[in-house]
Amino acid sequence: MPDPSPVTGGENPSRPSRASVRTAVVWDVLKDALDSRAKATGTDTLDVLDTGGGSGNFAVLVAGLGHRVTVVDPSPNALFALERRVAEAGVADRVHGVQGDVHGLFDVVERAGYDAVLCHGVLEYVDDPAEGVRNAVEALRPSGVLSLLAAGLGGAVLARALAGHFSEARQALNDPAGRWGEGDPVPRRFTAEQLTDLVSAAGIEVGAVHGVRVFADLVPGALVDAEPGALDALLQLEAAAAELPAFRSVATQLHVLGEKRR
Repeated sequence: MPDPSPVTGGENPSRPSRASVRTAVVWDVLKDALDSRAKATGTDTLDVLDTGGGSGNFAVLVAGLGHRVTVVDPSPNALFALERRVAEAGVADRVHGVQGDVHGLFDVVERAGYDAVLCHGVLEYVDDPAEGVRNAVEALRPSGVLSLLAAGLGGAVLARALAGHFSEARQALNDPAGRWGEGDPVPRRFTAEQLTDLVSAAGIEVGAVHGVRVFADLVPGALVDAEPGALDALLQLEAAAAELPAFRSVATQLHVLGEKRR
């Protein structure tokens, strides 16, 4: 999977910045879910798996909460960057990187060994998304938390249409994989219903579905930079729209949060 990505690479989503507009919703929801899991298990330290975690943007943040994080990624370069980043952040003792992917997940990690699994920016690139989700769920302990983030179909259709590429927008709308053409860098996109069906079939009780980057990719940077307070206002707007079905359907990405059934 590409790294850094618009969501998981380079910037810290806990700090107000232009990049945080794209990531704040996911981080806020994930942090609350980890806090709830820690309280439910009566421990301050959770075991968290970040599959496809790349150079560790979320892994560093999760480790900063005091949790142990295993990052699985197929890219040696990403894992090298992860090693450097966790050292700079002072969390090297809580983050472990291993080379692998979600299809061969249990060649490198144990089944049912984690309190939470992050599967961010993975399903777009794997051959079998259903298998990828099943493996992510099988890595969870009973009642463990799954955080799934994937490219949204509606956001791509809207973006191509607003850019004046109407035929490409229609192609994405009708294509089974949600692609707008041969030059599309994303191999697959999903609707909210497709993602919730995948995780439900794998044994997850869906708790919430969020639209991510509903407005952030459509608003010119100059508008955000020109007006004092515009960035904070955009962050608040993204958060307010994230769980509304009407806006989820046009989000660039979709986030599904759920709990493994016992």
